[in-house]
Order: sequence, then C-alpha cells, then structure tokens
Amino acid sequence: MQHHHPADAPQHPQWAALQARLSDAENAATVLEVDLDSAGRFNRGLLVLTDCRLLAWDPATSAWSEWALRPDLAMRISDHAGIGSLELVDGSQRLALWRFTLQMNLQAQRWHEAFERRNEPARPDAEELSFCPSCKAPLPPRSDEGSEECPTCARELHTPPSTWVLLRLWRFAKPYQGQLLLGFALMLGSTAATLVAPYLTMPLMDKVLIPFQQGQRIDPWVVGLYLSGLLGAGLVSWLLGWAKTYILALVSERIAADLRTTTFDHLLSLSLEYFGNKRTGDLMSRIGSETDRLSVFLSLHALDFITDVLMLVMTATILFSINPWLALATLLPLPFIAWMIHLVRDRLRTGFEKIDRVWGEVTSVLADTIPGIRVVKAFAQEKREAQRFHQANAHNLAVNDKLNKTWSLFTPTVSLLTEIGLLVVWGFGIYLVAGGDITVGVLTAFIAYIGRFYGRMDSMSRIVSVTQKAAAGAKRIFDIIDHQSNVPEPTNPLPLGAVKGGIQIEDIGFRYGNRAVIRGLSLDIRPGEMIGLVGHSGSGKSTLVNLICRFYDVTEGAIKVDGTDLRRIGVADYRRHIGLVLQEPFLFFGTIAENIAYGKPDATREEIVAAARAAHAHEFILRLAQGYDSLVGERGQGLSGGERQRISIARALLINPRILILDEATSSVDTETEKEIQKALDNLVQGRTTIAIAHRLSTLRKADRLVVMDRGQVVEVGPHEELMAKQGYYWRLYEAQARRVDADDEQPALLPNPNAHTVQA
Repeated sequence: MQHHHPADAPQHPQWAALQARLSDAENAATVLEVDLDSAGRFNRGLLVLTDCRLLAWDPATSAWSEWALRPDLAMRISDHAGIGSLELVDGSQRLALWRFTLQMNLQAQRWHEAFERRNEPARPDAEELSFCPSCKAPLPPRSDEGSEECPTCARELHTPPSTWVLLRLWRFAKPYQGQLLLGFALMLGSTAATLVAPYLTMPLMDKVLIPFQQGQRIDPWVVGLYLSGLLGAGLVSWLLGWAKTYILALVSERIAADLRTTTFDHLLSLSLEYFGNKRTGDLMSRIGSETDRLSVFLSLHALDFITDVLMLVMTATILFSINPWLALATLLPLPFIAWMIHLVRDRLRTGFEKIDRVWGEVTSVLADTIPGIRVVKAFAQEKREAQRFHQANAHNLAVNDKLNKTWSLFTPTVSLLTEIGLLVVWGFGIYLVAGGDITVGVLTAFIAYIGRFYGRMDSMSRIVSVTQKAAAGAKRIFDIIDHQSNVPEPTNPLPLGAVKGGIQIEDIGFRYGNRAVIRGLSLDIRPGEMIGLVGHSGSGKSTLVNLICRFYDVTEGAIKVDGTDLRRIGVADYRRHIGLVLQEPFLFFGTIAENIAYGKPDATREEIVAAARAAHAHEFILRLAQGYDSLVGERGQGLSGGERQRISIARALLINPRILILDEATSSVDTETEKEIQKALDNLVQGRTTIAIAHRLSTLRKADRLVVMDRGQVVEVGPHEELMAKQGYYWRLYEAQARRVDADDEQPALLPNPNAHTVQA
C-alpha cells in the first residue's frame, strides 16, 4: 500500500517505520523534523500529522507516541531564549512537549498552522508573525483593542506558583531517603511520647486526687509510678525530638546545598542569550536566598508540619477512643479553619511570588551599583542611585504591606476559632460530667489534649504562609533548572582530535526573533590565517564571532571546523581550543597568577611566567608589591586598562589555542599602551587561526585578508592593498577614518587679537 508522501517530509530514518504504522486509508498530511530530543540534545525526532491522529518519534527513547485528533486538543508554540517548543495540551494538562532550535523555527510555524487548520478548512491566510522583543515568542494577532501582551511572558509573570512544585524537591531528597526514614521514625516516637502525659492525668485525677478529696489516703507508690511515667515520657520525647531534629536538619542542609549546586551548574550551562535577559541581582537572589529559604522550610517548618499532622491524627484517635461525642465537639471548628486556609492560600502564593520578584529588583540595584561605584562617583550620581534604591525598597515595602493585611487578619481569626472550640469542649464536657457519662479525669485529659490539638491547629495555619513562600522560591529556582540552553550538546559528540584551525562558514543565517542579523554569509578561513573583520557598527562582526565561538547557534547553514559541523562537537571540547581577548578584559578577584592560569588551573609557575613574558606583562607584574601573588581587586580594579589587557593576553597564550578571537583588543587604550599590546598580540597570533575585529583599521594591515561586512553580509574580501586599489566599500571606510584622525590631530591656529597694540622697540 502506497501512502501519500507530503512534500515537506524529511529524509528521516524512521520514514519507513512510519509508513508501516499508517492504516490503508490514512495519509500523512504534514511532517516536521525536530532537531532536539526529550533530553535537550541534538537528535532527529519526527512529528507527523495525519487525517485522524498525531504521531511522534522520540529518538531519546526510540519510541513512537500517538494521539487521536479531538476538538479539545490544542498545540501551543513558543520560542524562548533561542529554543522553540511545541506543547500538546487537552485543556487540562500537558500531553507532550517537543523542542527545536531556531533553525527549524519557520518549518515549526508552518506545521503548527497546519495543525490549527485541521478543523478550519476555510481559514484565511495567516497574518505575518510578530515576535515578543523580550522572550522572542510569537505574538498572537493584534486584537481590536490593540493588546500586544505576550502570552509566554504573561504566563511566566502571572502564573501563581503551585504548592505541588515542592514535591519536585524529592529528586534532591531521594539520595537521603534512609536518613529521612530514620528521622520519620524518630518523629513518630517523639510525637507518641508527648501524648503519654495527658493520658496519665486521667488515673491521677480519678484514682488519686478525687478519692483523696473524698477522704481516702494517697498511696505514694502509685503517685510515684504515675510521676515516673510522666518523667520518662518527657525524657523519651526530648531525646527522640533532639535526634530527629538533628538528623533532618543535616538532611535539609544537604538537600539545599545539592539544589544550589545543581542550579548553579545548570546556570553555567545556559547560553549567553539567557543572561542577556536576566539581571545579576535576581539570579543571585534565586540561588542564594531562595535556597536558604527552602533549607529553613525543610529543616524547621516542614518538620513541624509533619509533627503537627501526626499529633492531630494521634490525638483525634485517642479522643475518639475515650469519648466519641466529646471528640466530635472538639473537631467542630475544623471545617471553618480549612475553609479559611483555602480562601487565603491563593492570595498568599501570588503575593509571595510578587514579593520575591520585587526583592530581586532591590538586589539588582545593589548588583548594578556596587560593581559600578567608580562610574557612579565619577558622574556624581550618588543621589540618583540612592533614589533608585529607595524606590525599589519602597515598592518592596508596599507589596509586603498589601500581603500583611491579608495575613494579619487570618492568624487571629484562626486563634479565635480555636478558643471558641475550647469553650464548646468545656461546655459539652461539663454537661457530660453532670450527667455521669464521663469522669472529671476524662474531662481533664480531654482539656489537656485539646490544648495540644488546637495549638497544633494554630501552628498548622501558620504553615500556609511559610509553604507559599517556599513554593514561590522553588518555582523561581526550577525556572532556571527547567530552562533549556539554545546551544544544545550533541547526542553522540564527535571527538575533535588535533585541531588545525580551518573554519568553513557555509551560507549561514542568524536572527534575533524576527530580525535577521546575518544573511547568506559564506567564508572559508584557512588554518593559521589571520582574518580582519571590518564594517560599521551593527554590521554583524561581533555576531559572527559569537557564532564561531558557538555562544549562539546559526539558524541557517553551518559553521565547520576542519570540516566538522560545530553542532556535532561537544561545546566544552571545542571551546578549549579558542582563545578570546575582549575589548574590556575581565579579571577575577584573586592573584595575578590565578588570573593568568584561569584557562589552565594546573599550569606551573614557569608556564605562567613564560605566558606573561610573551604578553609583555612580566615587567609591570614584577614592579607590584607581591609580584605574581599580588591580589587584584574585583574585575581587576587597581590595574590600568593596558595592564588588564596584557594579563588577558597572557591568559589566552597559556592555553595555546588553535583559534584566536580578538574583539577590539586595543581600542580602549592610549597609543603607547597600544604599541605594547600590539607586540604581545604579534606573539599571540603566530601559528594560529586569528579572527580580529579592530576599531582602528590601520591595526589590521598585518591581516592576510580583510573581510568587509555590511548589514550581516560579506561585501568585500581581500588584502589591504587589493581592497584599497578597488576603491570600494573598504576604501571609503579607510578614507573616512583617516580624515577623522587628521581632523583630530590638527591644532587650532592662534589668531591675532585686533584689540592688541603693537609694541615698538
């Protein structure tokens, strides 16, 4: 049986298996090949829309899935930070999720439109897609009211954190399940021990104190026995309580530490585009304060909550065993308290997530201002920055005040209901004692249990606030962990081996959202060749360098190193062969030797000194008080721009890269310092494939070829002399810059003063 083969069907290895799965009357209407598997690695998956169902092949599990087409099935498409996703939902839950790189974005949009049109045969042509400038997700068509709110951003900002997100912490708790089980057993024993004391008050009242009031003698041995039981129960409860608190506190700290480590490790694996849309202070707040909050929640509040639940269950069991009617009267306020908790929970969880976001704004102001304090003081903007902080702090205060109005009413109301419940027990208990149904000892034990019961109820009502805070924090952390890098690792990375440094750029394209930055660019760079990238600001030079470094992935075409596509090589394995010297070198807090050896931490002191000598940095390093062991401040404060640049060159030299990227390496220093840096660069580029972007075109004369870019395309390629002889785009750039330099060098002539008098000798 031959099935209809759509024009968009890819040459996929599973196409034959798909044909076998189709029924005789079934046709594959449209096919989409997704290039990421469910694990987020490069792999060729398949989505097939037929007349009656949706079929999907996941290469990570080597399994087919299928869903019958129903009216309630919907497909959502989004694009966040360079990774696109298709989400199949049925109105109440997510059924499946597929991810793809932006290279497949156009095909995915067409496939999504075909899916949406399956019940709308007469649908008019779709409007031209527009994209959210923040998250790059496609925007819905403009409504009559003109609303352009991005549904992806709105979902991220306004979706309240569900308490169920805390269950995801089990992934981090699972390695400690033995200690957790031991802690739970200790908690059970400790809670049971605390319930012994009220139970012993019944015989103390009925067999000792009340008979004594009626004239009977007190037996010291009986009293001693009961008091010993009370003391023993107290000691056992203390010992078990200490042990369970200690064990569970240790476990919760380790869970929080593992969560913090996992989050930071995943953060480092994300691409540069993710950090471009995030503020440093907010990320610091998530990894720092949110994990601390979860640690406190797990070690104290969650522990107390479980203890409270155990106490309530055990107490209720004992109360019903003593007197069911009195127990029912005890539980009378419970439905009202549960209703209040449900009423207040939604307000609390949305409020606490908003508080977390606002607190991120406060820490972001600090993260902006403190590292940039030199600029703040240089422009005398202390008052402005103080005002920014005051505004963020005032916003934080206003949000907290709004939430506290709800919380301040909730807690006293629960306390009032528990007091009313206690009054009900007293009244009904006195009635039962008067009728002879229970003894005074039973009522006394009931009152003792009720005090603990309602005390735990009050404590459990307070856990609502803490739980919602923890859920909000967990959501913000899992937002990082769930984010997929738009530079995925290949499923089976190819070994890179010895790198020669040849780079083949084959008809590549790249876009930010719907804005094309690189279009149809091809270039062949030979091993050991020095290429100079030239062009106006915004022509795509830095973007091309970022693509070669694989900070981003191309959306069209391919970039190959020594004939191998970058996307088939492990990211870390490839970047070990790249040396990067930026316009603004970044130094870490530490010694100069540690900064030079950053790319090769096991380097010997001899290797570090040799790299510094080649970078013309050895002389000024020796002039420092501690030489190579001198501490540099945060971001290299305390060193001049030229000194920081030479240390960054030494850092690149030490790893001996095969591919060297120079991004405006000498544009921010004076002429004398530039000469020193140029000598260091001459040592650095020898024998390496070099791609240089320079502000001053004169510094690129040593380049083997100059690549002139304009609007994301290559317009001229050739040596300096050849391009100058053409008198084309490069010649105009060079002449314009030469005229600017000449104008800057001219000194204004001294004009004679017409009011001055001539002095005769």
